[in-house]
Amino acid sequence: MNKVDLVRSAMERVELKKNEAVLLVDGIFDDIVRACVGGEPVKVPGFGQFKVRDRAARIARNPATGQPVKVPAKRVFKFLPAKALKDAVMSKRRAKAAPARKKATAKPATRKASTKAAKKTVRRRR
Repeated sequence: MNKVDLVRSAMERVELKKNEAVLLVDGIFDDIVRACVGGEPVKVPGFGQFKVRDRAARIARNPATGQPVKVPAKRVFKFLPAKALKDAVMSKRRAKAAPARKKATAKPATRKASTKAAKKTVRRRR
């Protein structure tokens, strides 16, 4: 779903003209942006919470070289879904995923077992 779809949905639900629906959708997004920039969380019951968090500066490691790298402090935007939204998404996912699951085969397990047994025999021989 994109902005055009949201505008169409607003037009159908509230019977607005297109330009009014565009102003409505844009206004909601502007209000969310303004509140978050000001550091105020936006809470929508049953949907979730938009907020900005401050991350402290830290020292990380470059995975390729292992050298320490300074990561500066920054502000990050975060969306925390409400329990109702999480439950709705997970119930839909389970309904789709359940019939499509395949049974696990024993081949990977036997390979692991055989490599473990081979390692044990090598250790014993030494």
